[in-house]
Amino acid sequence: MTDLAQKIRQGDTRALARLATGIENRDPKALETLRELQAAGGHARLVGITGPPGAGKSTLVDALAVELRKQGKTIAILAVDPSSRASGGAILGDRIRMQQHHADPGIFIRSMATRGTIGGVARATADLARLMDAAGRDYVIIETVGVGQDEIEITSVAQVTVVVLVPGMGDDVQAIKAGIMEIGDIFVINKSDRPGAERVELELHAEGFDCPVLRTVATEGKGIHELVEAIEKVGQALSPVNRARWQAEAPAPPSIDHLGIAVNNLADSIAFYESLGLAVANRETILAEKVDVAMLPAGDVRMELLQPTSRDSPIAKFLEKRGPGLHHVALRVPDLNAAVSRLKARGARLLNEPRAGAGGHIYVFVHPASTGGVLLELIQESKH
Repeated sequence: MTDLAQKIRQGDTRALARLATGIENRDPKALETLRELQAAGGHARLVGITGPPGAGKSTLVDALAVELRKQGKTIAILAVDPSSRASGGAILGDRIRMQQHHADPGIFIRSMATRGTIGGVARATADLARLMDAAGRDYVIIETVGVGQDEIEITSVAQVTVVVLVPGMGDDVQAIKAGIMEIGDIFVINKSDRPGAERVELELHAEGFDCPVLRTVATEGKGIHELVEAIEKVGQALSPVNRARWQAEAPAPPSIDHLGIAVNNLADSIAFYESLGLAVANRETILAEKVDVAMLPAGDVRMELLQPTSRDSPIAKFLEKRGPGLHHVALRVPDLNAAVSRLKARGARLLNEPRAGAGGHIYVFVHPASTGGVLLELIQESKH
């Protein structure tokens, strides 16, 4: 285990914060450390707090933290905030949000910017939740932005989703029930000392929601103990299903399959690589791509030499524009369809739907605009 991973397992909050920053920035070394820590996870209760703006989610999370600390639990709070247009960072900071906890080592608070991600959660939220779990926190509480119906993405991260409502909604329950209402494992009517709390509760029951409905006044700590009990009860009932989903969403990392190199003359290029001791393992013509292909294994990675068979071939256009050279990098993934779904959800630009390519493998190309400047090919990992 690396030094950074060991420090995190030993409770070093500075190391935890440093790795969290790396994960948010999608630093490859940080992601590798997260994979190293993954085996230590699987114990935390993952709780999503969502609901419309103004429902008092932050105050409720703060009250939950106080109650859980009374019970001796350690907590990580991931507060997903809107992004600043100037800096790209979170507009609301943890120092403003929950100042009373700053000296408590049992509470780790992280404000995250959405960075343009829809769905109420940031792209790195799931990875940070896994990190906090692996760091030994008893509870990981994820508070979403507060964008209304779009917040359903929290269900892909949390084991228990708490939907926070407030009195005065009335008919609004009907209006938003097709969105965030249908993802709730627990409903909380916060600010329930205001007129209309009973009406909201009646509306929920009238609409057929049979999950727990609790009333709280988070500013006074009222109903918070009961909420913790409900979270535990629901979490224990759903734990086998959620834990399986949680573990399934941590796919094995991809590995490099081959480097695609555009060449003007396949025979000359093969001769060059053969002079290095490589040998052609496969040659074929891909009619759909209008290209002749030669595969030369180089250890666990292959060199894929590509010569166009037509002037309107994508490789011919590449050669005309850039000349011979690296055309794409190909990664093997354990579940191509799942990878494609995740990429689509994040707005990545795909150039094709999964289809058969050289050697019969199933592949998808991802536009350089989404990858940092290189054409990326994702290949379904062979089971043989």
